Amino acid sequence: MSAGTRLSGTLTDIAREYGTPAYVYRLDAVRTAAAALRAALPPAVRAYYSVKANPHPLLAAALVSAGFDLEISSIGELAVAATTGTTGRSLYTGPGKTEEELVAALRAGVRLFSVESRTEHDRLLRLTDRTEATDVRHLVRLNPAGAQAPAGLRMAGAPSQFGVAVEQLEAGEPMLTAAGRLRFAGFHLYSASNVADGPALLTELSGNAAVVAAVARNTAAVPEVVDIGGGFAAPFAVPGARTAYPDLRAGLAAALDAHLPGWRSGEPAVAVESGRHLVAEAGVLLTTVMDVKTTGGQRYIVCDAGVNALGGMSGLGRLLPPRAQPERHEPGGQEGVLVGPLCTPLDILNRRVELTEPAVGDVLAIPNTGAYGLTAGLVAFLGRPMPVEVVLDGTDVAGARRLMLSETEVGCREFLG
Repeated sequence: MSAGTRLSGTLTDIAREYGTPAYVYRLDAVRTAAAALRAALPPAVRAYYSVKANPHPLLAAALVSAGFDLEISSIGELAVAATTGTTGRSLYTGPGKTEEELVAALRAGVRLFSVESRTEHDRLLRLTDRTEATDVRHLVRLNPAGAQAPAGLRMAGAPSQFGVAVEQLEAGEPMLTAAGRLRFAGFHLYSASNVADGPALLTELSGNAAVVAAVARNTAAVPEVVDIGGGFAAPFAVPGARTAYPDLRAGLAAALDAHLPGWRSGEPAVAVESGRHLVAEAGVLLTTVMDVKTTGGQRYIVCDAGVNALGGMSGLGRLLPPRAQPERHEPGGQEGVLVGPLCTPLDILNRRVELTEPAVGDVLAIPNTGAYGLTAGLVAFLGRPMPVEVVLDGTDVAGARRLMLSETEVGCREFLG
């Protein structure tokens, strides 16, 4: 079945046509989430989509069309940005950027980078001059002391590989000035992810704005751009709706008025980032029951999707076990262990899942898997084929693909000249 073919609308039909495991992404859900987030933010605040959440080009394109720019952190994500024609508006982030990827980004037209240290700043400066790139700007990523609010994952407010400790920045710091072809543009903070409590997220973002204001005062730096991060939450692989933030718009506007006056006219331009909040709800993972058996009084439901297809991030212990259900779910049922097909006892998706009389051939749906699903999985483990990805635009198939691992012979490393 090719792109543009109309389906009857059921997940079972998709499983029949494309096989399983299959990720299904709905563009209408992406657009709905994008509109809701825009409505939750003050109008003058710019928003980036964090491509790491789901790098599918059609999802990225839908978010670009909805007014989002892209936050990228690898050559692979750079390629996604290139498909949307927005590399010149993208923000390149992440610690430990290599010379190869910085040169690739500069040559592709990326002109805004977040730098994590003086070493990285100097590397970018050297490569900017070498490639003769013009109008290249950088943000200094900050790591302030002290966490603001509870979060699913914290990247600042504690010692980590991210950012520059605020207390290390002083007036005259070379990272806060222009040098060669590289110009200081402002500050970047990303302190926490998946903050499901609205007041806590407001506290986090407001605190980040206050940190920037304090650093600017102490260093006499004048930021043109301030990225205060994100933290917009969504459930992972369990039923539920993404978090709403009804009080964020007014509260964040007041905080920005207090800490960064001039933001309403773009002095500085303020930005946030969001990944899972925009795409998690749009995705569902379909998997087929291959076997049902009882061992030692415990029922096992063996599926064709395991931790290779879903669970790379949950293996780090920070995400809830997935919950699957038949497409036509009925209440009640017996508990069982939901496992995958891999030849390892670690391939367990959920140790306590409740399903009504599961049978071989049943198609199960794991909801809210549009973020940190396929590309966060152990996709190369045991060499199994990757799940297919089907993108729906309404009832039309906008695209269907299967990512493949490739093999390329390499010789001695070619160093940059």
